[in-house]
Amino acid sequence: MADDHRHVQDFFSARAADWDARFPDDGPTFASAVSAMGLRAGDAVLDAGCGTGRALPALRSAVGSGGTVLGADLTAAMLEAAARAGRDRDGLLIQADAARLPVRTRALDAVFAAGLIAHLPQPERNLAELARVVRPGGRLALFHPIGRAALAARHRRTLTDDDLRAEPNLAPLLARSGWRLNTYLDEEARFLALAERVS
Repeated sequence: MADDHRHVQDFFSARAADWDARFPDDGPTFASAVSAMGLRAGDAVLDAGCGTGRALPALRSAVGSGGTVLGADLTAAMLEAAARAGRDRDGLLIQADAARLPVRTRALDAVFAAGLIAHLPQPERNLAELARVVRPGGRLALFHPIGRAALAARHRRTLTDDDLRAEPNLAPLLARSGWRLNTYLDEEARFLALAERVS
């Protein structure tokens, strides 16, 4: 587990400074994904694996000034980049492992996670930890600003049947972790899976 964490931290630390510059056009796609969650004013939401905090402005806009927005990431350099971009004004940034969140059980209404699932060392256990902090009926958005095929092509890989984000794999994985998959979109310009916390 420590090696997994070190690998993730090393990977993202090396890329934090220019992360936003590498993906300058993702903002509207993030906003659209947040909008699809159906958040309400006053809700409490976590951006798990928030990186440079690109979703935080949209999350803050969705929950309003009376809502709570947390941005958690394992990598300090990503959180520092988020603060430099001023996104700490939209949410509280915390350095934390998505596998052991410093959040009370059932304290949140929703979790947003962009690109996170590919970096979870124990996906079922880690998704169950996200479920722990969300109230029954709360929501989870697993998001990526490009679809699975486009992402595989970007990394010069081919899609395989064991891809966790493939619907036949993801739906049962979420079900075993305390979630029910409600919406599954895998398009060229976005990947978005919306799930509901079951009681």
